[in-house]
Amino acid sequence: MSTLEASSLGSPEPDPQPAPALRAAARLFTERYGLAPRWLAVAPGRVNLIGEHTDYNNGYVLPIAIDRHVVIAAAPSRANDGRIRAYSAALDSTVDIQPDAPLDPGEPAWANYLRGVVAGFARQGVVPPAIDLAIVSEVPLGGGLSSSAALEVATATLLEAVTGHMLEPREKARLCRQAEHDFAGVPCGLMDQLASVYGDDSGALLIDCQFEVVRVVPFADPDVALLICNTNMRHALSDGAYLRRRTECVEAARELGVASLREATPEMVEAPRGIFDPTVRRRARHVTTENARTLAAADHLEKRDFSAVGKLMFESHSSLRDDFEVSSAELDVLVDIAREIGVAGGVLGARMTGGGFGGCTVTLVRSDRVDHIAETLDREYRRRTGRIPSWFVSRPARGAHMVDPAAVT
Repeated sequence: MSTLEASSLGSPEPDPQPAPALRAAARLFTERYGLAPRWLAVAPGRVNLIGEHTDYNNGYVLPIAIDRHVVIAAAPSRANDGRIRAYSAALDSTVDIQPDAPLDPGEPAWANYLRGVVAGFARQGVVPPAIDLAIVSEVPLGGGLSSSAALEVATATLLEAVTGHMLEPREKARLCRQAEHDFAGVPCGLMDQLASVYGDDSGALLIDCQFEVVRVVPFADPDVALLICNTNMRHALSDGAYLRRRTECVEAARELGVASLREATPEMVEAPRGIFDPTVRRRARHVTTENARTLAAADHLEKRDFSAVGKLMFESHSSLRDDFEVSSAELDVLVDIAREIGVAGGVLGARMTGGGFGGCTVTLVRSDRVDHIAETLDREYRRRTGRIPSWFVSRPARGAHMVDPAAVT
């Protein structure tokens, strides 16, 4: 069995070092429902090293599953009334879902991710029984680190264990993406869900989004680290700007006469008779050059040429800022500070990560300089914006899986 296949199985496995979120979810479940959980489902968020807004253009992305997770503790409901009851600790909010009835988006909005996944199982003729859920998330909400995909994938992984209906890993990612399309109103690509399903603790994932092929690119070097900095300006991909970018990409592909921008080249975009509208041309220029940068970054990562990877990250941010126009003043400040620290100070590269309009940056740094770099980013960001950032260092993490509650102490 391959590493990628093993990472998506739903069978419980002992975890010798349970994350704090595992203990918190198990404890919360017992406090709310008066018994120990029978199941613990775990799914990671992700940070995208490079390859932004290329997934829904059938291009290439290079995400890394992070060691920040959504954990769902669950057990059969003692009420036995057919309902799924879920409590979110992050939002202090409860919802009841009737899985054997038609499901539609509703309030509270966070529960739409659960509703969408339950509806996806129902479409396959699988109706979950009455269960109680307690949800704990370490993934910052609205930070561009795929908290929504982690919740979807954790829910799907839990329902696999509860119902015994196991999904092929790509099928599980597609089901979760459909939940986001139909119930959250975000026409996202498949990157976030694939990253949460296939995450591998040995490295990044090079994903070909057209053929849904996932390859692990080793990234477990003690000399470098990923510093993730949150502007604490939440983004909202359902507000229309994301959909406009996607529509502009479809228009660019139509004008170029290709099925998707995956099939276009920078030369085609810049040709005199390529694309008439300058805004649409800029969108296409970003996607075509970003695909090339992503493939090059994966190659450099395998060769441990981290300086080259960092240079491509800076180029990616400039393209997202100027051509795709999805950055923000706060994201630009963090990248500018990182650029000023420079290679001499231990910074190899930095860029915004996620859909944009707020959220986080990812900075590739020398491990022995990470604390100093984080302190500088924190101090300078406060001085230049008047806002307070937050940050953490992450290593690559395993994809969605079940954990035996008995192993959580």
